[in-house]
Amino acid sequence: MTMASRQTSGSDAASASAMVTAPHWLAAEAGAKVLRRGGNAIEAVIAAGAALSVVYPHFCGLGGDAIWLVADRSGTATSFLGIGQAAMTPPEVSAIPLRGPMSALTTACLVDSWGTLLAHSAESWNGKEKLAALLEDAIALAEDGFPVSPSQSFWYRFREMEIPDWPGFAATFAADGTQRQPALAKTLRAIADHGPREFYEGELAARIAAGLASAGSPLTAADLARTKARTAEPLSLDYRGLTLLAPPPPTQGVTTLGIMGVLSQFNMAALEPDSAAFYHRLVEAVKQAFLHRAGIADPDFVEVDCEALLNGTRLAAKAAAIDPQKAMPWPQPFRQGDTAFLAATDSEGRSVSMLQSIYFDWGSGVVAGDTGILWQNRGAAFSLDPASPNRLAPGKRPFYTLNPGMALKNGRPHLLYGTQGADGQPQTLSLLLSLLIDHGLDPLAALSQPRFLLGRTFSDVRDTLKIEANAGAGVFEELQAMGHEVSSIDAFSQLGGQAGVIRIGETIDGAHDPRSDGGAIGI
Repeated sequence: MTMASRQTSGSDAASASAMVTAPHWLAAEAGAKVLRRGGNAIEAVIAAGAALSVVYPHFCGLGGDAIWLVADRSGTATSFLGIGQAAMTPPEVSAIPLRGPMSALTTACLVDSWGTLLAHSAESWNGKEKLAALLEDAIALAEDGFPVSPSQSFWYRFREMEIPDWPGFAATFAADGTQRQPALAKTLRAIADHGPREFYEGELAARIAAGLASAGSPLTAADLARTKARTAEPLSLDYRGLTLLAPPPPTQGVTTLGIMGVLSQFNMAALEPDSAAFYHRLVEAVKQAFLHRAGIADPDFVEVDCEALLNGTRLAAKAAAIDPQKAMPWPQPFRQGDTAFLAATDSEGRSVSMLQSIYFDWGSGVVAGDTGILWQNRGAAFSLDPASPNRLAPGKRPFYTLNPGMALKNGRPHLLYGTQGADGQPQTLSLLLSLLIDHGLDPLAALSQPRFLLGRTFSDVRDTLKIEANAGAGVFEELQAMGHEVSSIDAFSQLGGQAGVIRIGETIDGAHDPRSDGGAIGI
């Protein structure tokens, strides 16, 4: 039964059977096609994600990574970490580059994750779809073109002074009108014909490596060949009787769970969701969790004790450290970045929560030769400090902001959620989860609430608490009286991130952010 149709950005959907959500309608529709023909949630998200790599090039693409959480109807859950690693010969630099060829210092694992997830789909979910069929929409969109989204136009103009310095960029991407990507279409067709490893070991891999080397990247063909997605056990935390799942390090999933663990010590339902007291409690919980985030790094190189970080006694002590009337001072380091969230649930209750990213908007800015692939700058998350757990090293995976989430109810998938926004991801997720769980809001209502963002951003270097203006003057005044240094950002601001939610119960309802160009489609 279909109870939803395409409407406007952020519109909600309901269904008795299956659903997909994405930040662009063309991507959501690509996933919906798969669900309509009987495909499962993994297959739908691969199709949607491939299409999104074409129509949302400023946030994600084949030159980036992906983090997945998947679970069957029984709640058996797995995390798949499609994270590229640093070049075996990292650049010798005095500071980690943020843009340009030397910032393209980690490999891209999105495409390999497609192969890993399709294998899981076939082995565990009776999946029948072939990658070539799942890439059809993406290839057509790249070849035939599509209208440039408001989001792409916004971020193109935001970076227009930098664009002339980015190799191959201006010739590939448009600010307005119709966007065509024939070189990317050819690349996608090569992957469809020869499989995901063509990206890492085939003729396409050789062209990618040559294009990156010509631009000045330290990555080599051997680095590409080493790139493999990994399977990992998700982290978990109980919140109000639900089991919250998050991916493990090097992602910041433990940080999101830590915030929720602090909030679990309070009666959040007693705080009105549009009140200063509600925002204050959220912000202070974020601060408590962020204090220890610097220790998260690649567990192949650094031991990260997630059990200790999520210990109930420790979380209770952090909650006790929060003054309900006074803000804790907050000058802390920040990370910026842009990401795209996709999710789907199918008629068998199998569910996927996934984020894919090229890190900053437009990634490194470097297009790899004639492949049409815009490469990520995820290596910008590394440090050169010898004492840092996240110090750059050959073959190391960087600290990872991506952390898609899932909540199980009575052992079954109940909430699928995630957001774009780097440092803002755990902040937005804590707000959404409290609104969904503590206050019972439906997905679209939760996504439409005013957002907050603590700390510096790429457009505002102040360590302020940024809140969307529609929170109201009274909330601003009360938070300032508590000691927060508050600044206003536009209602439904791009800085607030683009989140998505699917809620699975007797029926299924979901939505994508009003700040995005997409929504949810019910089947």
